Amino acid sequence: MLDLELFFDGASNVLNEKSFRIVAASLARSIGFGGISQVSKASGISRPAIYAGMEELENPDMPALPDGKQRKAGAGRKLAEEQDDKLISTLDELIEPHSSGDPMSPLRWVNKSLRVLSAQMNEQGHKTSRTLIARLLKDLGYTLQSNRKSKEASSQDPDRNAQFEYISEKAKMFQQNNQPVISVDTKKKELVGDFKNNGKTYRPKAEPEHVRVHDFIIPELGRAIPYGVYDVNKNEGWVNVGIDHDTAEFAVETIRKWWVKMGKGKYPGANELFITADGGGSNGSRSRLWKMELQKLSSETGLTIHVSHLPPGTSKWNKIEHRMFSYISMNWRGKPLISYQVIVNLIAATKTAAGLKIKAALDERKYPAGIKISDDDYETINIKENKFRGNWNYVIKPLIL
Repeated sequence: MLDLELFFDGASNVLNEKSFRIVAASLARSIGFGGISQVSKASGISRPAIYAGMEELENPDMPALPDGKQRKAGAGRKLAEEQDDKLISTLDELIEPHSSGDPMSPLRWVNKSLRVLSAQMNEQGHKTSRTLIARLLKDLGYTLQSNRKSKEASSQDPDRNAQFEYISEKAKMFQQNNQPVISVDTKKKELVGDFKNNGKTYRPKAEPEHVRVHDFIIPELGRAIPYGVYDVNKNEGWVNVGIDHDTAEFAVETIRKWWVKMGKGKYPGANELFITADGGGSNGSRSRLWKMELQKLSSETGLTIHVSHLPPGTSKWNKIEHRMFSYISMNWRGKPLISYQVIVNLIAATKTAAGLKIKAALDERKYPAGIKISDDDYETINIKENKFRGNWNYVIKPLIL
């Protein structure tokens, strides 16, 4: 016997509105008595819509709407996400711990079924169906995929999962107390100039934008270094586009600018800040300069700064990667990054259906590489390591001058 729910779960991903309605009507008619009720329950389509589909089956010569439209302009109810402004954000939060894939890609996949997601959404007071969840997932960039054999066996830190759980619980605590939680990282460095940028963008037919054949750096333009701060609570970000070196001083300066231009106004009563970062690079867990610069920031702002680093090999699970950087890459795909101002403008123009907003600015300061922090200077940092993996989790408090 045909599993109607499974059938419609798959059909909703490939059929447009009219085709989906007609297929539902055809199945209801073939079932006979009670078919309309069964199909309506399994597909999420209303009974009147199924009746309309039956009428279309009986009258195949019904005039089509102009321009390939499925319904008249203005007809039908408002979209579910227009009626419930928390619908998309709730769904994204619900599937976030279970999503997989390359966060830098616009495609993601999820290991919860449509039935489970719909039930959990309904429990939280959002009226949904499996068909609606399937459409929303598609809008959010999720896709059905099978797994692929590609990984070789490798060792991983035994505290890897425990660290993720620690970060998750601490972030929840900060959010409940309305204290800021930010995810930070450096986006891939970009060559500035008329170079090919992967992806496609709409242009007049047979008029592609011509770019250089070889990707050799243009010395007078150099590379752009986008360092970002993603506010987990507010779904907002700040990107500092550097022109010199990706150093710890540059990283903390970006956090400073975020706090002054965005964070301080959003969290007027904040006295603590929680930072999640990769374990290496300019914000690495072993970098003395990173901790020294954070000490300066703590003393300047009066904020007690909590830092947690992601375990080795898990940088792509940093929230800034898949909640902000991936959308920036999508927004500028197919567009040559011909100048620093173009890069800043494209970053700042990035938005999502879930409400992501980003501000960006060009940082023309010089950040010399190779700065060393002596043992004596390091001892002046007011730092306390956590009992659990203190090399990954620590707190820096303001110095009393």
